[in-house]
Amino acid sequence: MTSVLLVEDDGHLKLGLWNRLVEEGYRVVMAADGDEALARAGAARFDLVLLDADLPGKGGLDVCHELRRRGFDGPVILLTDGADVADRILGLRLGADDCLARPFDVAELLARVEACLRRGAACAPAGCVCRFDGIEVDLRGARVLRDGREVSMSPREFQLLRCFVEHAGTPLSRDQLLDRAWGHDAMPTPRTVDVHVAWLRHKLEADPHRPALIRTIHGVGYLFTPGVA
Repeated sequence: MTSVLLVEDDGHLKLGLWNRLVEEGYRVVMAADGDEALARAGAARFDLVLLDADLPGKGGLDVCHELRRRGFDGPVILLTDGADVADRILGLRLGADDCLARPFDVAELLARVEACLRRGAACAPAGCVCRFDGIEVDLRGARVLRDGREVSMSPREFQLLRCFVEHAGTPLSRDQLLDRAWGHDAMPTPRTVDVHVAWLRHKLEADPHRPALIRTIHGVGYLFTPGVA
């Protein structure tokens, strides 16, 4: 699961961003100031950092600089005040990959997060790549290509697809998929699996209404059958 360190001292904004990121399938750890952010970054691996530039105590620009000095090579998105162009310029020079000025639309923030993660994956060493039926799944880079074109997927959709790829030919119940793709602590319903499977079918199947890749096994769950006519 893609992990995000969210560094924000505004409690209302922090909770709102946490909710949206979790809904999109990210694992989110929060920090309220610069010192806490650096401590958390030193104790665990994160794929991306969302960083408020205007933090109490150690500011976001200092945190960004320190993260890069310590060797953090994941994307950093800096959240700045709308009028503070100087902070955005300095943030980029100190190692931020992107800057977003307040007030911002959360949908735009999520799109920027996805874009930064895609760029990072494109620069990563080649990992385990599975190919079938004109589809290419890079399990390490979290990228999916269909007929050579990248397929946009949320982290949750990709995690579900990973489960199918890793258990190809084995029927999986909805409870098994919930456990593997959502985790023990999540509280979705089996209907949530059906919705996400429908989304995957629309993105991957030649005919989503007559699926050949992700088949429904009535009374059991789903069966992933790549290369089977």
